[in-house]
Amino acid sequence: MAKKLYVSNSTGSSRMFKSNFLESLTKIHYSVPLIFWIPVICYFIYKSYSVGEMSIGTISFYFFAGLAFWTLAEYVLHRWVFHFHPTSSWGKRIHFIFHGVHHDYPKDRLRLVMPLSASIPMAAIIYFIFSIFFGEFTLASFFSGFLFGYLIYDECHYAMHHANFKSGWFKKIKDHHMLHHYADPERGFGVSSALWDKIFNSGFKKKQEENSKK
Repeated sequence: MAKKLYVSNSTGSSRMFKSNFLESLTKIHYSVPLIFWIPVICYFIYKSYSVGEMSIGTISFYFFAGLAFWTLAEYVLHRWVFHFHPTSSWGKRIHFIFHGVHHDYPKDRLRLVMPLSASIPMAAIIYFIFSIFFGEFTLASFFSGFLFGYLIYDECHYAMHHANFKSGWFKKIKDHHMLHHYADPERGFGVSSALWDKIFNSGFKKKQEENSKK
């Protein structure tokens, strides 16, 4: 008999903190990242164009470069950060808070997109790292594309768990992600795309994909 890879498929999950305030920071409606980050993206594009006086072509180039780079960052974060297996008790606790709870309760509607309490600090750190390699205005264009890629990932992730796709690309990527949850959590790390799973040979075999559709 196959090992059960989740605790519950209900739309709720376990409490993570005794403090009501800390607990509230772990839950978020899927629309909140859109409401918060779209104005930030628009600001960076405005900064590149109006303040940095960059051409639309140059802004577009760096924007799509940032978007493309996000797809790799998504894969790296999911595979080697979110699926890192710590041995210490505090490490296991942190892992559970960041990603383990999602695998235990994969359909929890309020823990499917990253809460602002985590995404804002992470974005600030990544922005600082990028600033080492980019000038102020090229970074604004690049980072706006990177953030846009993150939003696609977040909203796709919610859709993979709660939308019922009948065919097409979204159906394929949902099948790919469902195999990650219910067949083998050590494969299929791409959420918005399976591209890097193919490149790094961490995807699923054709037979597994066919079985998932039955």
